[in-house]
Amino acid sequence: MTDSLSDFELAPLFIRPALNACRAFNTTLDSMFYDVPALTRALLDLGDEIVTSDPGNAPTAKGQINLSADTDPEGSLLVIDPTTPPYVTAWKDVTDFIAAQKAVAEPITVASITGVGSSALGSAALAWNVAVGLGKPVLAIVPGYGVADAMLQGMGGWFGFGVYDLLHAKSHLQDYLALVAPKTAAVGRGLSASAPGNRTLNDAPVFRTGCGSSDVLHALMEALPIECVVGHSKGALSIANALNALAPGRTNGVKVITLGCPIAEELPGARYSQFLGRLDALGALNAWGHLPDTWEDTGHSTNTAFPLSMRVEELVTQ
Repeated sequence: MTDSLSDFELAPLFIRPALNACRAFNTTLDSMFYDVPALTRALLDLGDEIVTSDPGNAPTAKGQINLSADTDPEGSLLVIDPTTPPYVTAWKDVTDFIAAQKAVAEPITVASITGVGSSALGSAALAWNVAVGLGKPVLAIVPGYGVADAMLQGMGGWFGFGVYDLLHAKSHLQDYLALVAPKTAAVGRGLSASAPGNRTLNDAPVFRTGCGSSDVLHALMEALPIECVVGHSKGALSIANALNALAPGRTNGVKVITLGCPIAEELPGARYSQFLGRLDALGALNAWGHLPDTWEDTGHSTNTAFPLSMRVEELVTQ
């Protein structure tokens, strides 16, 4: 990196705490939109509790499930299995996860991506609902959270996720950031940078398919027999980006379930189950004219503690 580029770099001691604070806010937001109370109760009934503080090199105590990714901007993969301890298992490296899955007799076949804040807690809650409904383990993709994400969300990306997706995919904000401030651009991209086929620009990670969660799902589907993908809110747009970039034929037989954000049904051979609430103004706003297969008498939230929430466990079986 040249001296002139270094003038654009932000101090790492400033970037990471700021992104951590954004992650913490997103976690609070996701506690409203995802079934966090049900997840917490289920784990307590199983004798476990969720901890979100980063333990560093110290092992997590027995009976504790570490979701420090709630504040870690780098992202993670969470394997959610309500029937088998430790119930929630975190991975930080996509390539390592793929290698481990190829070595087991029954690899993961279902993946989910959340929207709104896309925190680890919200991602785990949605995946837990999906896993209970389908009766099988689910992989939750917790996207990394970088400076480009913070900038877009600062322009309203939390509640305008159609615009958020368009800006990410079309404006190449991450690319511009990599050109002028590569060290800054690398913060929060650890998970997507660990995926096979990841792209770099000026030695900084950039996106292949529009955003970090799309890149991770794309890499996973190229390597593993994932046959069902579930997306809520802008997570549905991430799924569309990832699957549209796959080789012809890979989407044959894949089931695409969207909640609160219908997408174009244009993938060859894919099967769609798309749900939108009649009271979901946010989802309707960001549908961009795409209609769901089923209208539900619900709003946008999947948190069963609230009235008129989407019942994920029931919807994914339809």
